[in-house]
Amino acid sequence: MSNQSSDKDLQPFPTPEISSIILENKPSARIHYTYYPPSKPTSNQSNPFSQTLLVFLNGLILPRSSWAATTSHFLKVRISAQLPYPALLSYDRYGQGDSDHDPDDKEPPPCHGHDVMSAARSLRQFLLQIWKEHLEISNPTQFPNLIFVCNSIGCALARLFAHTYPGTVSGLLFLDSIMANSDFVSLWPDPDAPTFDPRTLPPGVSEKDVRDTRENYRRMFHPSVPNAEGLSRRNLATLLPSPSSPSLKGPGGSGPYLTVVGHDWEEFAEQSYMGSLHTPKILTMTYANPKWQRYNAELLKITDVDKAIGPVIAVGCGHFIQKDGPGFVGVEMAALLDRVVNGVEQLRGKDAEA
Repeated sequence: MSNQSSDKDLQPFPTPEISSIILENKPSARIHYTYYPPSKPTSNQSNPFSQTLLVFLNGLILPRSSWAATTSHFLKVRISAQLPYPALLSYDRYGQGDSDHDPDDKEPPPCHGHDVMSAARSLRQFLLQIWKEHLEISNPTQFPNLIFVCNSIGCALARLFAHTYPGTVSGLLFLDSIMANSDFVSLWPDPDAPTFDPRTLPPGVSEKDVRDTRENYRRMFHPSVPNAEGLSRRNLATLLPSPSSPSLKGPGGSGPYLTVVGHDWEEFAEQSYMGSLHTPKILTMTYANPKWQRYNAELLKITDVDKAIGPVIAVGCGHFIQKDGPGFVGVEMAALLDRVVNGVEQLRGKDAEA
């Protein structure tokens, strides 16, 4: 007799709430969001995720729509396997996607209107209001069980949030975190430095290649460059000077569960060469990739040693892992959920193969 369930036994695919909200402390601007409610308990199964809110935190370039494929894949897998799932929330920060610009910004975009700390405070207010709106009680006394799934600068936002509001974040999935303490120009050798030796450059790479790469990164990625969102990175290295600190505390005082994911070195090098930067692949492979990998490895120290996994390489994915590998992200989300809520131990490497 088959154990597989027929379609009529499965819960229907949830209908998202696509809406906007005005924060109580910023009444002149709207934040747009997409919210999926948690699965309903059945006669055979309760939902251990009923008080869990999984929140997607965008990078600077891709808005909340970049998580749509990941969300769809994750929900389809959970529903087809008759597994419960939490509420899912994606949103556009002020100045991003469909949302209005931050009303506190003094200048029109592109600008340095507000920093990541300001974005963390707005996120807290946003989550309080969303959670209150979707609870049957009018005055919730505590936060939901928060899990952040983040890309790029969203990882820095998650770190600042979890440190500023300890005890609120149970799980973190970092997808190619921004190197928050880097100016992105210093990744590359400096031909004007007194100690520079052109003989140390990789074969086939000229001083001009290095100068061009440094200039391209300075023009596009240096923290002094403003952006259309108005989210300044000028003080990011001051806010997060080290990848290994500050230590984070989740509910109960122990560290949150953490999975750190890095890009595929070859794919990232290929995309960097084929894109607008035209960075020679050997430069990316020699300088940027190893430094990024070391940064990711240091991130594991922000929580308890038994709560951290990684760095995991997202095979076939560049920096925007949710775009290149939505199915991969869905799998990592499910694994993190089981660790956070069910205490499931996740194994990697040789232990996972045994």
